Amino acid sequence: MAAIETRGLTRYYGDLCAVDHLDLEVREGETLGFLGPNGAGKTTTIRMLTGLIRPTEGSARVAGHELAQDPLAVKRQVGVVPQRSNLYGELSARDNLIFVAQLYGLPRARWRPRADELLERMGLAERAATPFAALSGGMKRRLTIAAALIHEPSILFLDEPTTGLDVQAARGIRGLVSSLSERGVTVFLTTHLIAEAEQLADRVAIIVRGRLIALDTPTALCAACNGGTALEMEVPSPSEGLLAALRALESVEHVSRSGDILHLQLSGLLGGLGEVVEAVRQHGDTLHAIRSVVPSLEDAFVQLTDLDAEALQAGPGNSRNGGRR
Repeated sequence: MAAIETRGLTRYYGDLCAVDHLDLEVREGETLGFLGPNGAGKTTTIRMLTGLIRPTEGSARVAGHELAQDPLAVKRQVGVVPQRSNLYGELSARDNLIFVAQLYGLPRARWRPRADELLERMGLAERAATPFAALSGGMKRRLTIAAALIHEPSILFLDEPTTGLDVQAARGIRGLVSSLSERGVTVFLTTHLIAEAEQLADRVAIIVRGRLIALDTPTALCAACNGGTALEMEVPSPSEGLLAALRALESVEHVSRSGDILHLQLSGLLGGLGEVVEAVRQHGDTLHAIRSVVPSLEDAFVQLTDLDAEALQAGPGNSRNGGRR
């Protein structure tokens, strides 16, 4: 049985269609990476699936319950970790968890034992008496996840769980997500970080401007863009003229940029490589290195969406086009 199933799920805000007829199935026990640029509809989808807002059209079945008919039954089966924590800054880590346990109706005898169990699991036992406001960013995120798990939900929604965290804290959160999956919890993970989705997700759903455009395993999505040749070129401060020239080449299907590294997808290596090198020479740019690469999830994202990978941070309205027009 599917943990989550949507049929034509749609949400309008005035004339803006934030989520556009979403048909999606999430399997029990899997981690689904919901990948898309800022403003793609990821958070709106979570808010509908957890009963916080109603869809304009369509339906959803979550944890075996029709969301429209029995939203309370759904809420008893899901945990939600929002982008911004909803815990209380003046309460201690333990008292926050005890308060949430009360809200979910856990028996009084379970409040403190369950809170201490989660504090230990999250590596926060020594901070049990520390006010939430005094915790570091990574600790706050771990405690927020603990609060979402207090009632032992079968489905956990994580909305951009590592946004704003330093490298070490983000690594800890990713390790925690992996451990939850191993325990059989279904994880619905929204992210704009391609590497995060590739590392954690059993399958990845790509959503752009409210529409689902791809759903498969990271390996399968990468394989789908393996028809040509992927190249990486190191060109210090590449000129806009060079980028335009590369995108105009018949042999070049997609171009994206990450700093001084240009990512190219060629229809074929023979002939295409020579055209690319000649374009660099003609525009007076300096080619420091060039290498072929195995297609990554970033390559798949660029090819499937025709968006520059940097659009994931900038939002779809501010992105550069990753292919030829």
